[in-house]
Amino acid sequence: MGILGRKGSELTITHFKQVQWEGTPANGKKSRVFGSFALPGKKDWYHIAVVNDGKKTRVFINGAEDFRQNASTVTGLLAPNKGVWTIGKGIGKGSLFAGSIQEIRISDKALPKGKWLIPEPRKNSLRSGMSNKGHLLGNKENYNFLFVPDPQKTVRYMPALFHQQVKWISTMQEKLNIAMTAFLGDMVDQSDSAKQWEHSSLSLSVLDRRRVPYITLAGNHDYGLGNPYLYYYGPKRYTDKPYYKGTSPSKFSSYSITEAGSYEYLFLSVDMGHLKKDLPWAKKVLKEHPGIPTILLSHEILTSDGTFPVDTNRGSRLWEGLVDGNDQVFMTVNGHHQGTVHRIKENRFGHPVIQVLVDYQSSYNGGNGWMRLAEFDEKHDKIRFRTYSPWADSLSEKERSYFDSPYLTGDEHQFTVPFHFKERFDL
Repeated sequence: MGILGRKGSELTITHFKQVQWEGTPANGKKSRVFGSFALPGKKDWYHIAVVNDGKKTRVFINGAEDFRQNASTVTGLLAPNKGVWTIGKGIGKGSLFAGSIQEIRISDKALPKGKWLIPEPRKNSLRSGMSNKGHLLGNKENYNFLFVPDPQKTVRYMPALFHQQVKWISTMQEKLNIAMTAFLGDMVDQSDSAKQWEHSSLSLSVLDRRRVPYITLAGNHDYGLGNPYLYYYGPKRYTDKPYYKGTSPSKFSSYSITEAGSYEYLFLSVDMGHLKKDLPWAKKVLKEHPGIPTILLSHEILTSDGTFPVDTNRGSRLWEGLVDGNDQVFMTVNGHHQGTVHRIKENRFGHPVIQVLVDYQSSYNGGNGWMRLAEFDEKHDKIRFRTYSPWADSLSEKERSYFDSPYLTGDEHQFTVPFHFKERFDL
């Protein structure tokens, strides 16, 4: 979707809601592409600044720069056709801009922030669907399950953020009654990077030391030569953890059982890369543990068309082969696809299965530490889902950008599902 363009240069919004600038240097060499994190809201105004000081090109959204810090050398811009720009369309066959453009300013030199169209874009009021205040536990009788989506970008680009995120889990686990934490895959961004594996593993070691229950599963970024995922997160890591009950033939899938509230819960992690091999094993686990309320985890189950949840091929296989005919499976959770959607789908017994996709990897700061908590309220028969970032919550007002909100409160990030526990679990 084009915003501004002329031959050799264009500013667009990609299918993934990222701002992308492509510029061809004045000397006519190959163009360079610069991107941003995904824009979070459709109804919000964004101040976009593409700045080149003769050496570096940088892209800012409301004063915040992309977490990948992909500034690169580009000197000048190719200016064919007397430098005429087209507004509301890029070059080539890209679609017209669908939205509102208030003003565009083009300068022949890099402007300091004080001379931008909005001089202090970081000071903009909090955007819709965000809040600085919230509650993570309604009362002490409730309990939480915590889901940490795709940490790959923070592990690679902002390891301090990921470390702080995991440290918060270890500190708040008892206070918030977090009965289990599940990492939804892509523990690293590059499977051949020993540095990323060490960052990832070292961060989770604080949970080991404090005996905080957690599980991990592999994502597509975790597969590599020599199976590094199994080296760092295979069965050996869990030998001293009583809730960890067993692994699949591939050793990538596993299951755990934990007590919370009035029930035992089974967490069944089925690996996306070994689905065909591990599916019979997963069926056997459920057969050997009948009636235990089960949450199915896999890196890929649902995706999104931008608005609604959509089954992936793997998700359909899991539903048909594992979920639909096993009434004890009442929830599925996955990451992999950037976005957040959920739905309630009936199984063949006419009972509800909650399905959740949560993934913020392309968002500000590679996810900015946002996690999904599911608070189980047995007394009032409901499950409340919230999205929270301890990293954003730790920032001072001066440090906080337009996108740094501890709580995401839009309908896709915070919602409540009526859930009749006794009726649903009376299998």
